[in-house]
Amino acid sequence: MNAPLNTTLSAWISGIGFLAPGLPDWPAARAVLRGEAPYQPAPTLLPAPSILPPAERRRASRVVKLTLAIGLEAAAHAQADVATLATVFSASGADGHTCHALCEQLATDDRQISPTRFTNSVHNAAAGYWGIATRAMAPCQVICAYDATFGAGLIDALGQVALDQQPTLLISYDSEYPEPLHVTRPIPDVAGVGLLLTPERSEHSLARITLTASAAPAARLADPVLEAQRLAIPALRALPLLQLLARNEGGTVVLDYLSPMQLQIEVTPC
Repeated sequence: MNAPLNTTLSAWISGIGFLAPGLPDWPAARAVLRGEAPYQPAPTLLPAPSILPPAERRRASRVVKLTLAIGLEAAAHAQADVATLATVFSASGADGHTCHALCEQLATDDRQISPTRFTNSVHNAAAGYWGIATRAMAPCQVICAYDATFGAGLIDALGQVALDQQPTLLISYDSEYPEPLHVTRPIPDVAGVGLLLTPERSEHSLARITLTASAAPAARLADPVLEAQRLAIPALRALPLLQLLARNEGGTVVLDYLSPMQLQIEVTPC
């Protein structure tokens, strides 16, 4: 769903999940964004998806491991039942390594594609594995808007909260591509953000956010290494918002969206 330019959307953030290079979870990211710990770049470490049945666990791709980790972390912070949550999955591409493997196979004389490879290559694969793992039967949206994908996912999730008055879990993520695709889409590693949005305040609420359209330039991060990550991985366009949440600060922040339109978010801590 797309919100008109004059629409205001609001919700409470009740849980956060995070995983990125050098930042294995939200507590680690929060400490860095608060300035309590230095950022130490390192490859993203993906936890084993223990929630999946053994057969699916063996087939789980990097993207599946990533999305399960951040979605479950956000839900756990809010003590939410994942089986009941509506979800929005937003990613600027599919599974980079699986797409690379398919292209390699198609470049040979043997073009018989593994069904598992094909299943993992499609854009909604992560959402499918989420449903298998959590047994969720609530509505699920899968969105792509290139570098504006985090913003598109946030608009959709906030719209669902406003219209359906039910908790909605936004899972925004990206995957790297090996060469030669990497030179065209140089995402350095997998990373993602999970936000559990609710229509009403609860004991687990962290802040209320209100989103409107803006033409102002997007906020930047003072740390040049973190700023480079924000620009390199579309899901991490969320970092300026996450910094306010990490510091428990109120204020307004502008995030990148579809130029010339940007997203202005007012944050009111609990």
